[in-house]
Amino acid sequence: MSDKFSPTLRIGDLSDFIAPSQACVVSLKGLKSNTKKSENPQVKVSVSNNKQTEPVKISLKDCLACSGCITSAETVMLEKQSVDDFLSNIAKGKSIIISLSPQSRSSLAVHFGISPLQVFKKLTTFFKTLGVKAVFDTSCSRDITLIETCNEFITRYKESQLNDDERSKSALPLLSSACPGWVCYAEKQLGSYILPYISSVKSPQQTMGATIKHQICQKMDLRPDEVYHVTVMPCYDKKLEAVRDDFTFEVESQGESNENHVIIPEVDSVLTSGEVLDLIKLKSVDFSALEDSPLDNILTNVNEEGYLYGVSGSSGGYAETVFRYAAKVLFGVETKGPLAFKTIRNTDFREVSLEVDGHVVLKFAVCYGFQNLQNIVRKVKMRKCDYHFVEVMACPSGCLNGGGQIKPNPGQSPKELLQSLEGIYMENVVVADPFENPLVKRLYDEWLEEPGSEKSKRYMHTEYHPVVKSITSQLNNW
Repeated sequence: MSDKFSPTLRIGDLSDFIAPSQACVVSLKGLKSNTKKSENPQVKVSVSNNKQTEPVKISLKDCLACSGCITSAETVMLEKQSVDDFLSNIAKGKSIIISLSPQSRSSLAVHFGISPLQVFKKLTTFFKTLGVKAVFDTSCSRDITLIETCNEFITRYKESQLNDDERSKSALPLLSSACPGWVCYAEKQLGSYILPYISSVKSPQQTMGATIKHQICQKMDLRPDEVYHVTVMPCYDKKLEAVRDDFTFEVESQGESNENHVIIPEVDSVLTSGEVLDLIKLKSVDFSALEDSPLDNILTNVNEEGYLYGVSGSSGGYAETVFRYAAKVLFGVETKGPLAFKTIRNTDFREVSLEVDGHVVLKFAVCYGFQNLQNIVRKVKMRKCDYHFVEVMACPSGCLNGGGQIKPNPGQSPKELLQSLEGIYMENVVVADPFENPLVKRLYDEWLEEPGSEKSKRYMHTEYHPVVKSITSQLNNW
């Protein structure tokens, strides 16, 4: 470790958010074994140091991913995952494919005062004018993740009913895995006791990456290493997720390199909703005046009438979709109409249950924000958690409120913006069962075979790794 740094760097008093203006940077200039409080009272950073140096910057590998620093800090993100790098790869003639999240569509829709479907069509025009090959919809890959999660839950539920000798100690509760901030926090701070409970299913972003690089590029007559896959997401944590070693694979080199194989990622770069807006401004485009282009339906949830279809739930609908499926498969109960979620503590902590013959047979929860998920974590650690499934998101109010979303307009409060996002999210969307999605059915028929198959596990599932949580032990990465 360099003698420029002292081992006494601490982050404490963690709450949900560091304000968007806060960067994950601690200036050491002029500091001598003193404590500097950030402008945000929720976070205290103390630095002990005897030399004048450059500012300390926490790298992605060092970062806690607590939904504060990472979700708002421009200094933490990989420099490659930027608008400049995106334009650079276009200039290099790469075959660029964009995957657009529904939360980002909603963010741009509210900003421009048009519908999410119009945003999708105009973004297709905008990106293809720049030289992008195709623009897809991550609602399609989300349906795959939901199907795989449903299958995983049924397997674990049945396993939980076995006797002690046959039962896996980590069968239930099943904790959702779509939020990279939550997953990174679990790996770095909660240790191995919590990881076995987290769903092994990849997030929609990574499911999309695997689908494009392993299957769709073949249909487009492209090699995986020719494709530069960019996702548009509501969250900076997705940049962190994209660079995980678990989400890379090896292919034979086709270039002049002496290497026989190259390692390529499923997702090459992530742009946030706000960064896409920056790109639109950079190109001086009147976005609302752009013509609508037809959607690329090879990997987009669009029906014959031109409407998008999806599921209820602005963070992916995991709890609701798995609950309905489990009720039907395990107990033969059809749950029609809105589910009767009951608010616990606050609107970011809700639960729903199913009773059969006077007994609660299913109990699910939606848990958003770190303050709420601490309650779940404690119960799991003490083996007193009575939920069968928990939809976990690091951001309060879920993905629509991600740190990468477009900020409120002058005079608009964050609460008002969130209400607008929630109001527009399901516009132009036809609610449909993921299992009935013809596009997804075709992917299973032609490639994945069936939910939970060996191929599905290979491409659509992942593993988690406990990380030493002492920042001191990782300072040599700085």
